[in-house]
Amino acid sequence: MDMIQEGLQVARQVAATRPATAASAEYLSFRLGAEEYGIDLLKVQEIRSYEAPTRIANAPRFVKGVLNLRGVIMPVVDPRMTLDCERADVDDFTVVIVLNVCDRLVGVVVDSVSDVLALGPADIRPAPEMAVNSETRFINGIASVQERTLILLDIESLMAGPSMGLVGVQADAGLA
Repeated sequence: MDMIQEGLQVARQVAATRPATAASAEYLSFRLGAEEYGIDLLKVQEIRSYEAPTRIANAPRFVKGVLNLRGVIMPVVDPRMTLDCERADVDDFTVVIVLNVCDRLVGVVVDSVSDVLALGPADIRPAPEMAVNSETRFINGIASVQERTLILLDIESLMAGPSMGLVGVQADAGLA
């Protein structure tokens, strides 16, 4: 796990020194079941080993509970329910990605993290249009890297969407 943290720290330092261009962006790739996803590296604050969160009574099913992160109580969510992924058991590879979305910390439980990828416009294709009931508004695109296909998520849209709605929740709702 230390190698992942070191790699993440180096990638963030490199990203901070680069001028912002539309030419490429860096993504943290992770797995949920058989699928591989990517999120903007600049939204990632840290990656933590999984520890069971404290369950909150009457919380939505996707909220696994809360964790105390150095004095900040943050919700921990399981995106499998929103993304309609298969259930997975917690194992040694399970981690919590701590995200900073809209100035709030949110933990996201994933099966494993893979690596940090720099993707240019040529690597990313638009998400296919789906049926009316499909939840594709939080997909930025589909990336092909070597033999891998990544679903690139707009994590802020996912967290603020009607199925989760965590980002817009006020502090008095108990999840801030």
